[in-house]
Amino acid sequence: MEKETESDPGTSFLYAHLPQWGKSIPPTDKEANRFLVGPQRRYKEFLEIFLIGWEFLNGFRKFHFIGPCVTVFGSARFPEGQRYYDLARKVGKELAGAGFSTMTGGGPGIMEAANRGAKEAGGKSIGCNIVLPKEQAPNPYLDLWVNFSYFFVRKVMFVKYSYAFIVMPGGYGTLDELYEILTLIQTGKVKDFPVILMGSDYWLPMLQFLESRMVKGRTIDPYDLDRLIITDDPVHAVASVRELAMKRFGLTYGPKLKRSWWLGE
Repeated sequence: MEKETESDPGTSFLYAHLPQWGKSIPPTDKEANRFLVGPQRRYKEFLEIFLIGWEFLNGFRKFHFIGPCVTVFGSARFPEGQRYYDLARKVGKELAGAGFSTMTGGGPGIMEAANRGAKEAGGKSIGCNIVLPKEQAPNPYLDLWVNFSYFFVRKVMFVKYSYAFIVMPGGYGTLDELYEILTLIQTGKVKDFPVILMGSDYWLPMLQFLESRMVKGRTIDPYDLDRLIITDDPVHAVASVRELAMKRFGLTYGPKLKRSWWLGE
């Protein structure tokens, strides 16, 4: 067998350049961004496991006593006075009145509106904030929030502590969150959470696409689409959440969980 030279486009290129893979990240990004740039030195990837594990542990500890939550998803870009902002604020108030904690991504826009409504009504207002270069900072209506560097850790927190999801108009992030929840439900990884779409005019083209392309193309079943509850009435939305959560998860109104002093709670 002939000796492979540096110019030979064989396996030598792969092994010689394995740590970089030609990817790069902006110098201002934090260490969490390096997780997705390809293979790293082994000790760095070993340390990354602890950073990720710490984010999970920190989230578990902080959110253990927040009670039954409903997560409200939506765009960070809708300002106060915009109709979807006002709608989300009413949703937060209704959730608080029904005894739910309101969880959001913790940022501005729809997230701020839902947290604001919950706080104004005397309910718990929770934020899972993601650290970003722009747009995302904890809004001023949070009783408790945790900052996350990893999107996937943050999304686990939404699913772990929520009994329903109310999805307001939003962009890529909102769609990502919506379809991840629907995928988990469809594949049986979680129970059949109530998923409510609000701002029906905004979602109509997407629903038409799901019906005309995905259901007809048999990439999803009709039942997958029937799972969605579409309403623009905050009272009806929260009543649906309360009824379904009690039936599917056995929620009842009762005493709060007790804290354990030996765990530092």
